[in-house]
Amino acid sequence: MSLSEKQRFELKKFIKELGKHRGRHTELVSVYVPEGYDMNKVINHLSQEQGTAVNIKSASTRKNVIDALERMIQHLRLFKKTPDHGLAAFAGNVAEREGQSDVQVWSIEPPTPLKTRIYRCDKQFVIDLLEDMLDVKEVFGLVVMDRRDATIAYLKGKTIIPLVKTHSEVPGKFKAGGQSAPRFARIREGAAKDHYKKVADYMKEQFLGNKDLKGIIVGGPGPTKYDFVEGNYITTELKNKVIAIKDLSYTGDFGLQELLDKSQDVLASEEVAAEKAQMQKFFDLLSKKPGMVTYGEAECLDKLQSGVVNILLLSEELDDEKIEMFEKEAQKLGSEVKIISTETREGVQLKDLGKVAAILRYEVQ
Repeated sequence: MSLSEKQRFELKKFIKELGKHRGRHTELVSVYVPEGYDMNKVINHLSQEQGTAVNIKSASTRKNVIDALERMIQHLRLFKKTPDHGLAAFAGNVAEREGQSDVQVWSIEPPTPLKTRIYRCDKQFVIDLLEDMLDVKEVFGLVVMDRRDATIAYLKGKTIIPLVKTHSEVPGKFKAGGQSAPRFARIREGAAKDHYKKVADYMKEQFLGNKDLKGIIVGGPGPTKYDFVEGNYITTELKNKVIAIKDLSYTGDFGLQELLDKSQDVLASEEVAAEKAQMQKFFDLLSKKPGMVTYGEAECLDKLQSGVVNILLLSEELDDEKIEMFEKEAQKLGSEVKIISTETREGVQLKDLGKVAAILRYEVQ
């Protein structure tokens, strides 16, 4: 599952907050509850750990660990059941001065399901599992083919996951004795079309209906890939997902790796392209139908609270507190929020416009 910009922003903010805190000793408690795991078992385990903590030699560390565990147990008891994706919870004394007590507790239901159970006391909170979630990339479909072979795979992050390999019945270039050249050419062409149909069927089977599929990249030696993509073999929905066609030297597993290497430009620009398209829509409306857009913090907040904002565009340069405030207002009236980076010219223009802009539901004079 890929993260939305909002989920990414919330998770980054949460990780940043936890990362600020350091314990003087191994007294910061991290607990990860996997999806479907019984919360009562976790609470019982933490109660046992409280009993063990009385043996800690340092009086201040002992107190901090026992207090953190108590706050954690109280917090977990608020949950009637384990959230769908599991729960990551953290507790500890974060007072700036030694000897003072300021025991805080945080928790988050991760955007992707937790599979790992963790209990740890350390000088810092265990946040690497949450950081890994930020690296979850969209899924791309890879198709490597020529007239003889085809391999279909997924690309998740930097990992290629092969799905299907198929071999065609297209005969070699040299005809058997007794066959006329035109007839042999027809046989080869018919076999090639059968091969294309089979590859298209496999693509439909593997890719169609996958909500996480962000795009399809097709590659291979020679003109076959163009004949395949431009012919009437692939369903319209999948054809619209093809974001690049690449010339390759190989097919098979080598071809998949070569396709990945040659597609870095496309993959890197995909997220940026989506942002550019959103901002371009805003600027097009600004020049042609200015009543359909607005910009600036005060103006956008007013329109947001009036319920006329369709899409709210927030620069990543905006303060976290302001982003949070705008998101809460947007949520009240069902406005969509997009966090826009400053990696593009359009993103920089949004920053210069006051870091906030909006596309409205209808024209406002």
